Amino acid sequence: MKHFKILVLLCILVSCKTSGQIVQDTLQVVTLYTIGDSTMSNRKDIDTNPSRGWGQMLPLYFNENITVKNYAKSGHSTRSYINEKRWDTVYSKLQEGDYVFIQFGHNDQKHKDPNRYTNANTAYRYNLIKFVEETLEKKAHPIILSSIVRRNFNTYGVLVDTVDKANTYPLQARLVAKEYNIPFIDLQYLTEVLEQSYGVEGSKKLHLHFAPGEEAYYPNGNKDDTHLSILGATEIATLVAKELKKQNLPLAAYLKKEL
Repeated sequence: MKHFKILVLLCILVSCKTSGQIVQDTLQVVTLYTIGDSTMSNRKDIDTNPSRGWGQMLPLYFNENITVKNYAKSGHSTRSYINEKRWDTVYSKLQEGDYVFIQFGHNDQKHKDPNRYTNANTAYRYNLIKFVEETLEKKAHPIILSSIVRRNFNTYGVLVDTVDKANTYPLQARLVAKEYNIPFIDLQYLTEVLEQSYGVEGSKKLHLHFAPGEEAYYPNGNKDDTHLSILGATEIATLVAKELKKQNLPLAAYLKKEL
């Protein structure tokens, strides 16, 4: 009887493992494209540069059935991304079943730069719609994300928006996602909570704050509340992965880590 129970247990374990492998093997092999700005983009000189884009950390969270191709570009808005034909490059590569993460906003707000600025309620909105509609044309899956917050605590220790005080860009991102019935990840809110959880001083670790002599890449020191450290980029990539799972999106099936 004892040996029989052990045999049954072994059979159950093998069955569970085999079942899990079947699910894994039946996943369609797809590509996840990311388009956005420097908060998402890859850093090339990673051996010396302490900065990372959160999109750069995404491959850590996905299994071998999905390839992450990060086409985010530093300094870009929806306008410049389209005008420089960067979207055309991504669009030409899209295959049925692929995914596109869309996160813009920071550089769209730069009203002194005609090559990047967009009115949130007009050009920015319709540029997002272009990304969404053309992704859907390819039978791929768009996912819109609002921009991450900048670390900007006032003298009272309150985190406040630095540029878009009316919050029109993240609102339009949300509205476009709702209009087209596609997933929306509210990174503005999620990163706001993240910054606050670290506190006024602790949140500096999420960004590029260094005293003179502390970091070789910034020998004279650095204070950057927008771009991310390895810790900050990893934290945000974790938030995105968790949100995929929380919203029960099909893309969550490609996650390889328990979150």
